[in-house]
Amino acid sequence: MKTQTLIIAAVLAVLTPAATFAESGFIVGASVGSAELSDDFGGFDVDADSTAYRFTVGWKFNDYLTIEGGYHSFGQFDQSFDIEGEIVDLSLKADGFTLGVVGNLPLGDRWSLFARSGAFFWDGDAEINNVSAAKPEETNFYFGAGVQLAIGEKLSLTADGSRYDLDDSASNVISIGLNYTF
Repeated sequence: MKTQTLIIAAVLAVLTPAATFAESGFIVGASVGSAELSDDFGGFDVDADSTAYRFTVGWKFNDYLTIEGGYHSFGQFDQSFDIEGEIVDLSLKADGFTLGVVGNLPLGDRWSLFARSGAFFWDGDAEINNVSAAKPEETNFYFGAGVQLAIGEKLSLTADGSRYDLDDSASNVISIGLNYTF
């Protein structure tokens, strides 16, 4: 995933005309990537990946500061366990809403680094053999960092890694996406 992201960014950097980041305005974004979960859940040692996605909206005050809110889904983490000859299927999923800030560091006209953090208001569902075992609901911290490439006057390509605290666990997400500033 990292290699593909770097190749896409390099190709776009060579093929697109020079663009500058939009000064301020309403911003929308979407991304897709891979979420990883590795933890012990009630005696089940889970180590699984799933497809995650995120939608964001916000206000970009200038080239350095954005306030954003959004929706994030981790997808579904599925894993089977053999317990004394019996197969037990475990399914975990979580999604929720984010509210946070993004700090940007422009590196010229087209590139910038960014960091984001805020609150993640989430709920989840844990099922064992298709029977609900727990439905947690929490508010936890998230943070991440990435790189952004302006591929047009208002359109940017992003690649980032984020960590979402989920009660006593955490999920790491690597994603690629697009942002559009109005």
